Amino acid sequence: MNDALREVVRRRDTWLGRDGQPLFGGAPANSDHHGRDTLATGYAALDGALVHNGWPLGNTVELLSDANGLGAMGLFLPAMERLSSRGRWQVFIAPPCTPYAPLLAARGIDTQQVLLVHPRSREDLLWSTEQALRSPTCSAVFSWLGAGDYRYAELRKLQLAATAGDSLAVLFRATTAAQQHAPAPLRLQLPAYRQVHLLKQRGGRQGIDVSLPASDDVPGQPQLWELPAFTPAAASTAAPVA
Repeated sequence: MNDALREVVRRRDTWLGRDGQPLFGGAPANSDHHGRDTLATGYAALDGALVHNGWPLGNTVELLSDANGLGAMGLFLPAMERLSSRGRWQVFIAPPCTPYAPLLAARGIDTQQVLLVHPRSREDLLWSTEQALRSPTCSAVFSWLGAGDYRYAELRKLQLAATAGDSLAVLFRATTAAQQHAPAPLRLQLPAYRQVHLLKQRGGRQGIDVSLPASDDVPGQPQLWELPAFTPAAASTAAPVA
């Protein structure tokens, strides 16, 4: 086997066949060995519904919401708190509102590790998301892609970038994207208050709803569950949130 072909086979995104034995000690991109690193979500019911009992690290997670992610950060606050101990950046790319530092601090999240990125164009948004996903200095990447249309190839590029690292990679998209194909192994929707719909889950149950009981919340701490749907009027009056 020549050197060029050997390098192709060694790539993590090369499809070697599910029943084939990996060459040179690697594993095929469709193998269950990839994406096994997980992080507890902080919600027992959700952990129990996810195939590896937590958020997959080194893979993209798509969160589809009518509010474009404005009311979804309560889902990730427990994970952000755990990641704070790693001493790496938690990156917010194109957030619709400015993160509220006192709220993050109240949840045990080190605000000195939160990095805000405000891309000026669609191309900058995709580029900065890819770079953050590839960077070993980031433990979490939250990117608000918005309601725009994205080609499968563009999303695939972000998925491959995520597999190059071990960060929690969350892409916020509009609910309308549910009808589109996407390479993310985990796609979620928030159809109702404190309810998560597993739209897609590679290797696990999908098409099911998971209710998150209030008993999982941290007593006396903000939860970020009751934010309004995103409208121009709401955007002009909403307070800063994480």
